[in-house]
Amino acid sequence: MRYRDVPGLSGAANAAVRTLERERLTPGIVSVALSVWSARVHGTERRWKRWEAEFTCSCCGAGWARNKLQEALNLLPPRAAAELRMQVERLDEVFLGRTHHEPMADPALAWWHRRC
Repeated sequence: MRYRDVPGLSGAANAAVRTLERERLTPGIVSVALSVWSARVHGTERRWKRWEAEFTCSCCGAGWARNKLQEALNLLPPRAAAELRMQVERLDEVFLGRTHHEPMADPALAWWHRRC
């Protein structure tokens, strides 16, 4: 996997993402996670790009992507996290509008895993 800039982030924020990926995550994973979460949120039926397919399979679904974005948001420096959070929150708003709460879901799961 190679490093990938996250579209819409500043150069400084992308540098922080690359540092995080190098030290704690996997190169390119934040960009992939944002792309996969966007496809999930918008209900896009498409084949995964080769660089996305490495992390996404039919048995795991796309929920891992939002998990990874949350991890990045928790680990990034405040300014970089704020830029990424703006993009993630926009997608989350769409997701909340297109789904509803699953009352039988395990309350210990993150909110995005308790939606259907």
